[in-house]
Amino acid sequence: MSPAVLSADAVKAAARGCRFTLVGLAPAEALDPTPLRAWLDAGYAADMDWMRRRLPERLDPGAVLPGARTVIALAIAYHRPPQEQGPIARYARGRDYHYAHRDRMQALRKRLLELDPTVETYAAVDTGVAMEKVWAERAGLGWIGKNGCLINPKLGSWLTLSVMFLDRAVDAYDRPHDRRCGACSVCLTACPTGAFPLPGVVDARRCLSYQSIENRGAVPEGLRPEFQNRMFGCDVCQEVCPWNHRPQPEGDPRFSPRPLSALSAAEVAALSAEDFARLAAGMALARSRHDGLRRNALYAIGGARDRSARAVVDRLVDDPSEVVRDAARWAQGQIDRPEGE
Repeated sequence: MSPAVLSADAVKAAARGCRFTLVGLAPAEALDPTPLRAWLDAGYAADMDWMRRRLPERLDPGAVLPGARTVIALAIAYHRPPQEQGPIARYARGRDYHYAHRDRMQALRKRLLELDPTVETYAAVDTGVAMEKVWAERAGLGWIGKNGCLINPKLGSWLTLSVMFLDRAVDAYDRPHDRRCGACSVCLTACPTGAFPLPGVVDARRCLSYQSIENRGAVPEGLRPEFQNRMFGCDVCQEVCPWNHRPQPEGDPRFSPRPLSALSAAEVAALSAEDFARLAAGMALARSRHDGLRRNALYAIGGARDRSARAVVDRLVDDPSEVVRDAARWAQGQIDRPEGE
């Protein structure tokens, strides 16, 4: 006969054995729908219409996994040495974190089946319907900071997250983490595009991470100058966070930078489709697609007014991609502006 309740210690040991950096457990109770609905109604999701779909499942684990009793919140750290600077957000410089989480969650499911052969699970990274940051906070992994990122007191916010729902209770749950940002608001004022209408609330329409990754069209001209030194994602609100200035262990080696993350904006703009496919394979950078990353590189060139990249900019004015042509013309205009303007 299967046990009605699993050992919390055994579940956590299984997760750590699958190389998750952090693990916590929370009761699988329905979430308050108010914050998500308010965010959607304000238009802060931009054109991410998928966020509005399947709302009942996003808010209630039982709507995804009948009989859900427990949420396992999981994290993998990706902190890198400070000297590893670059125009790519830190989480995206190495292996795609989705693959890392999925591989380890598959291994975790096998271990849970050894504890209880009849256990049913649902697992998701941030492409599923689970609200992984909310569950991580409820399971004690950290708190959702004013920049919208989960912050752990020892590891800061350099974490990628996933969750697993179980149709079994455990014998002990973790307490939700208290919020420790206090009066600090440095992340809110440091955002180059003013993407925080309220603490903890991100307006995707103004966020460079959204614009550089999710937006497939032309980025609004008012935001383009802020792409200087950025081609995929934005770490500003994390880089200024005091919790990220404390000494931290190096993150999972699978997030070590790959060659594509070391290229300059001019080199990325000049990449052929074949070279992009080869270099971006297995990286989160692949989400931007060839034209999207070249578009971003041209915005970075224009934002920095990098005259040394003029030759590649001029060549891309006639590129087959409309979004690349538009970005190249804008970069030309920025480079040609008189000094001091």
